[in-house]
Amino acid sequence: MKKPLLSFWDIWNMSFGFLGIQFGFALQNANASRILQSFGADTHQLSWFWLVAPITGMIIQPIIGHYSDRTWTKLGRRRPYFLGGAIAASIGLILMPNSGMLAAFIPALWVGAGMLMIMDASFNIAMEPFRALVADKLNTEQRTLGFSVQTVLIGVGAVIGSWLPYILAEWFGVAKDAADGAIPMNVIWSFVIGAIILISTIIWTVAKTSEYSPEEVAQFDDAEEEEEEIESKPLVRAIIEDFGTMPKTMRQLGLVQFCSWFALFGMWVFATPAIAQHIFGLAPDDTSSTTFQDAGNWVGIIFGVYNLVSAFYAFMLPTIAGKLGRKKTHSVSLIAGAVGLISIYFISNQYVLILSMVGVGIAWASILAMPYAILAGSIPAKKMGIYMGIFNFFITFPQIVNGVFGGLIVKYLYNDQAVLALVTSGVFLLIGAIAVLYVEDKDDVVAT
Repeated sequence: MKKPLLSFWDIWNMSFGFLGIQFGFALQNANASRILQSFGADTHQLSWFWLVAPITGMIIQPIIGHYSDRTWTKLGRRRPYFLGGAIAASIGLILMPNSGMLAAFIPALWVGAGMLMIMDASFNIAMEPFRALVADKLNTEQRTLGFSVQTVLIGVGAVIGSWLPYILAEWFGVAKDAADGAIPMNVIWSFVIGAIILISTIIWTVAKTSEYSPEEVAQFDDAEEEEEEIESKPLVRAIIEDFGTMPKTMRQLGLVQFCSWFALFGMWVFATPAIAQHIFGLAPDDTSSTTFQDAGNWVGIIFGVYNLVSAFYAFMLPTIAGKLGRKKTHSVSLIAGAVGLISIYFISNQYVLILSMVGVGIAWASILAMPYAILAGSIPAKKMGIYMGIFNFFITFPQIVNGVFGGLIVKYLYNDQAVLALVTSGVFLLIGAIAVLYVEDKDDVVAT
């Protein structure tokens, strides 16, 4: 029995909460390095602080996936998790830029790093069930559209979140300067607004979206596996067994995801110091001047550009994938991102960086949609949550590798030239573009 086709607005409402999640995630990506540097972190230490994000994701997402597959409440099985994650993430958003208030008890740098961990853990709790919900609700014909709509909303939320500190400072006169070790008010207010929007959009999705009951899921899947047998497996054993028996397509996508997320992590961590040094001409240890804050605000602007591009490109993905196939579409998109990141090395004008971010936006849209559209067709419906959680391993592991070695490479191999970390990210996207061509995509009508 096939799942019924959903209207466009049903799909929109189902993913609307992702707008708020990505609003907060964009604030974190564009400003966490700046906040940590303001609290005293050196450039080569940034990747170590950012390690808390992928480590928590690696641990949390399979657990959330395991339990969301087995949960059924009045809110369904996915919605309780992303509602709880949104509440915790909102608290982290409010506290992170205000970590200095606790400096009398704990160094602000460590409080900020702790809030980064809480935020990312909460984002992971919220995001994994959202991925599974789209796969739960949509049949094969609508999956590319579903993940593309999700990417559009991610792009819209990320644009607003990335640009908000700049908008508050330049349009509304909110202070963008602060004393040494303090965070400007435009950043603080941006995080507070982000928390409000996050909660509001999640509540919208919870109120406007229903979920299929376990009985309906069994009918759609034609599954013979009894629910009691699934429930009886201990958590750790179930995750290990499912990891060992992951579909072939998931294993093949592992290399593609490793290259993509190694590249993204490098961009998020080192964009602020790279732009401050390479474009604004600052020394690596200049983290408190007005020019450094201007550089940080400009990073938010160009991050917003790539997210804006991704929102538009996501609308085109179903059409492009219908003509080229999902694998070729993803490969071409990753190449565009590689060109964008590598080109930064050859740029000296901050406004030309906007062109670089066009390529990054194309890659970002595809990274958020195509691997999941390729993967969903190879996963049993009753294990959609756990396998989406396990798939997150291929997102978090490359970030951990980059987090451990990225700062050391920048310090000792690149002589503190953070822009070379962005070039390295571009090279990894090129490798991923080649690797995706060898992935098996069973239900792609164009795949051969």
